[in-house]
Amino acid sequence: VRANLCYADLQGADLSDADLSNASLSGAYLNHANLSSADLSGADLSYADLSDADLSYADLSEAKLFGAYLSGADLSGAKLSEASL
Repeated sequence: VRANLCYADLQGADLSDADLSNASLSGAYLNHANLSSADLSGADLSYADLSDADLSYADLSEAKLFGAYLSGADLSGAKLSEASL
């Protein structure tokens, strides 16, 4: 089942190791969230606020990141294969 979290307010949430594959997170507020090692493969993160989020070692393969705000985000070790930026 694809989670629909469009425009959700998840600021500062601890979503480390979460399975959010194929989730719809467009326009979500994820600033300062901990998404380290999360599975975001195939997720729609278009226009999401990911500023200062921890995305280290997250799987963002095939994720949609059009218009996403990534200022200050930690993407070290993140998988971005076939992601749409």
